[in-house]
Amino acid sequence: MTETETITQFEVDVLEGLRNEQKSLSSKYFYDARGDEIFQQIMHMDEYYLTQKELEIFEKHKNEIVQTISDGEPFRIIELGAGDGLKTKILLTHFLECGAEFTYTPVDISGNVLAILEKSLKEDLPDLNIETYQGDYFDALSEISESPEKDVVFFLGSNVGNFSGHGAVDFLSKLRASLKPSDLLFMGVDLKKDPSIILSAYNDSQGITREFNLNLLDRINRELDGDFDRNQFLHYPYYNPHTGECRSYLISRIRQTVTIAGEVINFRAWEAIFMEISKKYDEVQLKELADQSGFKQAKSFSDSNNWFVDMLWNKI
Repeated sequence: MTETETITQFEVDVLEGLRNEQKSLSSKYFYDARGDEIFQQIMHMDEYYLTQKELEIFEKHKNEIVQTISDGEPFRIIELGAGDGLKTKILLTHFLECGAEFTYTPVDISGNVLAILEKSLKEDLPDLNIETYQGDYFDALSEISESPEKDVVFFLGSNVGNFSGHGAVDFLSKLRASLKPSDLLFMGVDLKKDPSIILSAYNDSQGITREFNLNLLDRINRELDGDFDRNQFLHYPYYNPHTGECRSYLISRIRQTVTIAGEVINFRAWEAIFMEISKKYDEVQLKELADQSGFKQAKSFSDSNNWFVDMLWNKI
């Protein structure tokens, strides 16, 4: 996909989302260069336990994870939404130390993130065989799945929580269809817990998550000739313990108009833009999710608080 096509799709998606009666913006567009930088800050926040707990899991269970994944034959790790590779590096290092023969293919929509990740890994793990892929997850899986070796798809950081309704089942079912019978899915999932702990992760005391959301308005201004006044929008996250969904909104403080790529968008006072969702699961819901999407659980690994889980799923 060329830069021009990316920007064009960005414009189409932004205008379509803001024309709707219930306005929304896609969270995948958070990740420009500035958004990548802010998200790295989020991952190191005290309140953002997700990174801390998944790191704990990898450190605590890395031997068993390697033994379960590696069967002595060459394989490929395909990481969807690789980010900066902070957590994955623990496992990659251990795979190399154990003499496993594998290729690491990080997939991300952000070329900036992939360039930083590749540079970091080549410096820290010079023996690692790495092949990056910028673009759509399923485009990557379609191209890579043609290779004969076993693929182990990493989908970490509770990225599956970014889907609402039947979205997770649809996504995982499509992912399953891209896998060979011997392939594995290694997926991280955030579990239900004290609602105040969850909400703090998306409404931190320093306002970093607020800045992460508002940065998308800045990106629209910069790339689509927009004139959002970020000071006229309130960042509002909330957690629903019944659904397990933590949702984030930007809410217009006043009645106003915003021009984007020459088109005028009207906002009523206190009208909301839906920005992102992060769904939390319990054990029963995870079993249902696996059943409905055509997987069965092979292994699971949790942290000391049982706040987070990483699971290895087989294709049924």
